[in-house]
Amino acid sequence: MAIKLAALLLVSGLAVIATAWGFQLIGGYVPCKLCLEQRVPYYVGLPLTALALILLSQKRNGLGLLALLGVTAVFAYGAGLGIYQAGAEWQFWDGPNDCGGGSAAPASAANMLQALQTTRVVSCTEASWRMLGLSFAGWNAVASAGLAVLALLSAFLLKRQPSPAGASA
Repeated sequence: MAIKLAALLLVSGLAVIATAWGFQLIGGYVPCKLCLEQRVPYYVGLPLTALALILLSQKRNGLGLLALLGVTAVFAYGAGLGIYQAGAEWQFWDGPNDCGGGSAAPASAANMLQALQTTRVVSCTEASWRMLGLSFAGWNAVASAGLAVLALLSAFLLKRQPSPAGASA
């Protein structure tokens, strides 16, 4: 059962990060600096989940358990980032002072004026989209927390599972 939950974790996490990229590339939503930081747990947690699945399939449950606990911590951190940004969007607390997004620096000084006119700066403290009252950051907090719970549940079930005879970490 633990391996099935870890597989669900991997597929669900891939769906979440693909959705974020879809909103950016297809929907035209420009992510802010903090939005981009919220993707990092997916870039770390999903390969770690794949590693856990490989370890579990090789019956290396001890290392698989450690990997799942690492995944739990990574996605819990991601949930914290989402809560932080969502709270800043609702003005519960201040957001980061240096948060903005947009295009890269202009290639030359001649293009600087044009770049200033076309660059869209995105604030970390203003929600560009909401569904059911939650912004992108709010939904990321929910998704990351759910992924952390899946990883922890998978680790818990793995720990309760009897070790196969002769299996090593």
